[in-house]
Amino acid sequence: MTADPLSSPLLATLPPPRKLTPDDLTACLALGEDRGWSREEHKWRLLLTAGQGYGIDAPDRPGELIAAYVLTTYADAYACVSMVLVARRHARRGIGRHLMRHALDSSGTAALFLQATENGRPLYERMGFRPVGTTTMLTGPFSPPPYEATGAAARTSVRPASAADLRAVLALDAEVFGTDRTELLTRLPAFSDRFVVAEDPAGALTGFAARWPNGPTDVFGPVVAEDLATAQALVTELAVDARDRVRFDVDARHPEWERWLRAGGLSGDFRCTLMVHTAADIPGDISRRFAPYSVALG
Repeated sequence: MTADPLSSPLLATLPPPRKLTPDDLTACLALGEDRGWSREEHKWRLLLTAGQGYGIDAPDRPGELIAAYVLTTYADAYACVSMVLVARRHARRGIGRHLMRHALDSSGTAALFLQATENGRPLYERMGFRPVGTTTMLTGPFSPPPYEATGAAARTSVRPASAADLRAVLALDAEVFGTDRTELLTRLPAFSDRFVVAEDPAGALTGFAARWPNGPTDVFGPVVAEDLATAQALVTELAVDARDRVRFDVDARHPEWERWLRAGGLSGDFRCTLMVHTAADIPGDISRRFAPYSVALG
């Protein structure tokens, strides 16, 4: 008979996860590598400053973590759970459930959402999360194919973002994302390699997009645009000096966008399930949200 992992001696003695700081970066990277993740140092630095990391110290290995996750809260209305990790030597002992209970308790009245792998989805379903969509990761060399722009999109121009654009970027994002992301977006100029905006002939902002480094890969996101052609114009500009390997995370509700990206050379079938807790869906307007900041952030 298999023992109930929730009654394991280790779990019975575990303390609540403690708050992590940027000083815990090395331990977070090591925990990720233990589970086969690449060293995403640049992303972890953002998550540990813009969000709140939580971790459980290894009782027998000072300076190491046996588990961790990050909770990023948006205006106390929604919160994203990400980077849920349990050390390989302590897997399948109920620690993942321990972390998620802590996340639910720590989020207060905020509705939680997350991107679940196939391995993690059963746990989240047992915790009350339900699926509302899927995201596919596309990677590879990318050469933007031609696209057709008509109407207002045909008169759109794309240029590098400046400090003067921040207020308009925040306003558009609040409308499209559905809640306030000021903490993250004000970090975008320093976090990204390139940050561009689209505007109509009158100078009104119609979209913005960024590209940031993640190891040997350039990640494109966020991409927020009034329509598909504007998103294509933004990404075409970002691709000009991108590295040979890029990554897009594409929501299944954007099939035309995915076809265009694949036509440019990207491929992949690794999917995550977007799941929410105590909400009908994530907020905002998916029709204008073409790429997340990161799947760890929404």
